[in-house]
Amino acid sequence: MSAGHPKLYVFPTAAALQSDLYTYVLQAQADAFARHNIFKVAVSGGSLPAYLASHELLNSRDIRWDKWEIFFADERAVPLDHPDSNYGLLKKKLLDKIPIERGTPVVVPIDVDKLDDTQELADAYEQALVKSFAAKDSVKLPMFDLILLGCGNDGHTCSLFPGHPLLREDVAWVGAIDDAPKSPPRRITLSLMVLQHALKVAFVAAGASKHEVMKRIFDEHPDVQGGQVLPSALVNQRAGDKVSWFCDEDAAGGVAFPKKSSL
Repeated sequence: MSAGHPKLYVFPTAAALQSDLYTYVLQAQADAFARHNIFKVAVSGGSLPAYLASHELLNSRDIRWDKWEIFFADERAVPLDHPDSNYGLLKKKLLDKIPIERGTPVVVPIDVDKLDDTQELADAYEQALVKSFAAKDSVKLPMFDLILLGCGNDGHTCSLFPGHPLLREDVAWVGAIDDAPKSPPRRITLSLMVLQHALKVAFVAAGASKHEVMKRIFDEHPDVQGGQVLPSALVNQRAGDKVSWFCDEDAAGGVAFPKKSSL
């Protein structure tokens, strides 16, 4: 378990949030290049791709897209061109907007030949991680340079939902879920232990709909409803000071946890 506490950044506008998120990603890239010649990133869906795809990020001469390797923190068991696909969302919001002269990242989608069996889909994606992170050596867990996450109004992150048995997964890197409480029900997701093993984890949460859950995540441990700690709060607890939250005033203005206004 990581020492320290997560950092909660709260910004007055979406533009300010995006600007500091860009700065954070650029620093994470620099830290990655100090260790190896690649930037291994996992990205979730929801509103995150739109916040990530700022003008600064897309047009920066400092972002080395040709050295990025992008995985998905979770994915839905649907074709890549389906409206529910996180790959499709990232492609539309970010990948298709990268100027060709800036280079092209390696992107690792799910194997659509495995869509009929969610466990096979998860196993195949785990093997893709093994190929990238453990091609030469045996490693217990993949160590992402950065994992970029969203937070649902119920406190879920990736496809890790409150009270779900997958929160207790301690072997698989990628879990299968056939009963997600929101559509579509069939998904795969990085396990909690993979999230906490990352070198950096960043959440983006914005809008008034996140107000109540942000107070629960930061100010109420454990969750008062049933004694369960929400998945996003579990990431905070287990990854500690490796976690940074990028929020607007609508989402986190009422949180009592100490807040920062800039990186």
